[in-house]
Amino acid sequence: MKRLVATLASVVLTASLAACGGAADGSDPGEGVNLPPLSELEAKQAPQDITGPSTAMLSEREVEPIDVGEQPTLPATVTSHVRSGDVKVKITDTSRIVAFDMSGSIASTLFGLGLGDQLVARDRSTDFPGAENLPLITSEGHAVNAEAVLAQKPTVIITDGSMGPRDVVEQLADTGVPVVFVERESTFDGAVRLARDVAEVVGLPKTGAALAERLQTDIDDARAQVERFVPEKKSERLRMVFLYLRGNSGVYYLFADDSGVGDLVKSLGGVDVAKELGWKAMQPLTDEAIIKAKPDLILLMTHGLESSGGIDGLLEEKPAIALTPAGQTKRFVDMADGDILAFGPRTAGVVEALGRAIYVPEAQK
Repeated sequence: MKRLVATLASVVLTASLAACGGAADGSDPGEGVNLPPLSELEAKQAPQDITGPSTAMLSEREVEPIDVGEQPTLPATVTSHVRSGDVKVKITDTSRIVAFDMSGSIASTLFGLGLGDQLVARDRSTDFPGAENLPLITSEGHAVNAEAVLAQKPTVIITDGSMGPRDVVEQLADTGVPVVFVERESTFDGAVRLARDVAEVVGLPKTGAALAERLQTDIDDARAQVERFVPEKKSERLRMVFLYLRGNSGVYYLFADDSGVGDLVKSLGGVDVAKELGWKAMQPLTDEAIIKAKPDLILLMTHGLESSGGIDGLLEEKPAIALTPAGQTKRFVDMADGDILAFGPRTAGVVEALGRAIYVPEAQK
């Protein structure tokens, strides 16, 4: 089911991004900002009393590699999840890696494994420090340019099928380059599992296990810090929804619980409205749906909000949003497109940044 959701998401996002000619990381997230850690902050207001918009910012955008002194064990034979069925792929050389997926999670995982210097290209969502100057292998939106991939002379290609055309990507294996399709779920558990799976591809299983353990510990710590600000009574918790916007293309979607939003909202102590209403995958934003949702807070991607003319432009274009509690108090929290749904080594930082923006927004000023 989660693989189906990821496929549906990639189809919608690829089409909409190509239509607007923009990248998912169209906003400039910068190099990270000097903000106090959530553990040092105290709330000045109850969550329901806070008004106005806020932008969540990562204190650290770099991916810290982990080193357990392991040397790659190659050749490595791994399972590639192609559409026709699982196949075995033999990896003999990881000196020139091309990795791509919709959120940049595979590339960030490789950096976490200490192989950032062996990554020779990037997708548009791979914009964190150390990777932002690599050659792009995606053209408009998130379409993969096969010629650009092969121009980097990769020794292995790692992807998850969320970028395409899928046929083109699968056919890259016909050139003799090993192509591995890993399973990537937009969940916290999926991020931990991805660390292990990518590590298997590059022959670093012990390093992958260590990265997965660190990631799980960091996520647990971030969630514990956010929990300090969450009201005990469910009735006092914020009702949260996630909107995907590309206003200049007329694209407005509500993301469902099983698109990765569920884990994010749960970690932030919010009421998962998508789950409550039984939304699946994603659905077009309608007046009826958003009014029924009654969100207290709306999560968005920064570039998506900008493409809709900012908050005022969004409320003018979609007046039904203005009728919701979030619209009336302008409780919108945005985050850089390449960060907010990036399930990988930076996940804990995303949780902390969103927690700060939601519960202690004054700490960001």
